[in-house]
Amino acid sequence: MSETSNRSGVTRRAFTAGTIAVAAATAFAPRLRAAVPPLKIGVLLPRSGHMAFFGQSCQRGIDLAADVLPGLGYDVPFEIMNADFESNVNTARTQAERLIQEGANLLIGPFDSGAAAAIAQVAEQKGVPFVINVAAAPQITEQGYKYVFRNFPRAPELIKNGLTLMKDVISVTGAKPKTAVLMHVNDTFGVATKGAIDKIFPTLDMPFQLVEAISYDPAARDLSVEVSKAKSTNADIVMVVTRINDAITLVREIVKQRYEPMGIVSPGSPGMYEQQFFNTLAKYSDYCISNVPWYNPKAEMAVPVAEAFKRRWPNDALEGYIFNVGFSLEAVMVALDAYRRAGSTKGEALAEALRATDIKNHLMVGGPIRFDAKGQNDGIGSACLQNYGGRPRVVLPKEVAEAPPVFPMPGWSKRS
Repeated sequence: MSETSNRSGVTRRAFTAGTIAVAAATAFAPRLRAAVPPLKIGVLLPRSGHMAFFGQSCQRGIDLAADVLPGLGYDVPFEIMNADFESNVNTARTQAERLIQEGANLLIGPFDSGAAAAIAQVAEQKGVPFVINVAAAPQITEQGYKYVFRNFPRAPELIKNGLTLMKDVISVTGAKPKTAVLMHVNDTFGVATKGAIDKIFPTLDMPFQLVEAISYDPAARDLSVEVSKAKSTNADIVMVVTRINDAITLVREIVKQRYEPMGIVSPGSPGMYEQQFFNTLAKYSDYCISNVPWYNPKAEMAVPVAEAFKRRWPNDALEGYIFNVGFSLEAVMVALDAYRRAGSTKGEALAEALRATDIKNHLMVGGPIRFDAKGQNDGIGSACLQNYGGRPRVVLPKEVAEAPPVFPMPGWSKRS
């Protein structure tokens, strides 16, 4: 069964919509419900600001936890405490402190590497476990923290997988690109990703040269100068590291300036597979490629997740949200699995249980969810997605492909 409760005196900055959702398994016996306290999970996401779309998408995964997880055996009571850090790193720190003061036993979030680094410091200081849903900067799990756990690839693994898939696309299609220009956001994630590309690119014998790197502010509303600079290189591939608003602005400007690259490819970043990207750019969103971790449609969890998503949001396509939904839902699952085994809401007991995590039945592509001594899950894979008809489709690896890759992509004036 499920129930909800409200607390008074909580500011909008502290708790989005001012609500606390309490979820418990339907089959959980009344006697045991009374005996076991709910695990209080503080969820930190950018529900406003320039990353609001991502935060709101991740929230859908959090909301689905009460619908999906009890039926998969996670029959422990839990309480979700939502906080908006407004796409601001300093706010993320203060919100994490506030959630802990309000009684959060465990933190989840935040979709942003800069915010993750700030929250990790607070979690470690307070002895409260922190389960990262999405954030790739490698330094987050290189600090010797005991309470930080990340179920998401670090930037080097993400980029190595993404570049390898780029080679595969070129090999499968027989295309002959000679050059690429890198355009990347200049936030913590973008800088870490650019650093990973600089280090890994020369080791992979890539079939093209990277001729220039152009950075920009992810909150920028005009990228005409940056696109003009990229166009002047006449590079065959525009390699991008984006968020969502800038991804839209970037492609729109490329079309406007009639820059006709062979492809626009992300080696491992969000933006181009999101529903907002399709809704805004329509036919110009097609054929963009994103090499990212993705969900396994053949996983046991896939059907109940798809059904629950359809019930809640009947007018939305799951594929436009699944990346954020999947990793956020898995973060709650990891937390409940640890609580179920720990039998305690104390930070030290939960952290010990998290270190022993071994979840084979999960949603996203990869092996069992396990954390190494640094709190990192190294078993997450990637897929090559290409946009067709308003949705991302898997084109590689071939054994799980929904369609063949199209490269070079059709020119802007040739889109129907």
